[in-house]
Amino acid sequence: MKTNGARFLESLGIPFELREYEVDPEDLSATTVARKIGMPAEQVFKTLLVTGGKDIYRFAVIPGDAELDFKKLAKAAGLRKLEMAPLKDVQPLTGYIRGGVTLFGARKPYPVYIDETATLFDTISVSAGTRGVQLLLKPEDYLRAAQALDVEVQTADLTKASLRSAEEGHRA
Repeated sequence: MKTNGARFLESLGIPFELREYEVDPEDLSATTVARKIGMPAEQVFKTLLVTGGKDIYRFAVIPGDAELDFKKLAKAAGLRKLEMAPLKDVQPLTGYIRGGVTLFGARKPYPVYIDETATLFDTISVSAGTRGVQLLLKPEDYLRAAQALDVEVQTADLTKASLRSAEEGHRA
């Protein structure tokens, strides 16, 4: 299945693999997608649309098993405060429905903030622009494609510390 995301990567000559999976509309979680495509959840990245107020939008790309830290993202973006964009606004702003949001082929390119852990892997997975299809590609190719959107692209620590790492930090 050709998607806008796949077409965009092809236009840049970026190699990728498409991996399809069965969609459960009741469970669109990235951890479920990871299980269905046979990858660890930390390598399956979800693309979130956040807002900092009227007409201020950003994409946050974080591991499927992580939670976005809005304070870290706001700091990286140089904004006072960010929150999730209302679900009703996601499709009109991006052209994609929840569970199928990708940077590539979105109605309007917004600045992109990618969790720094993406660069730790040989391959990451992101939505291809429709539910049930993932793009697998090298992190450096993902970053190169994001930069081709001609918007600010930055990697940063964007996730909340997990309970385990917080506990380990207290013991140290």
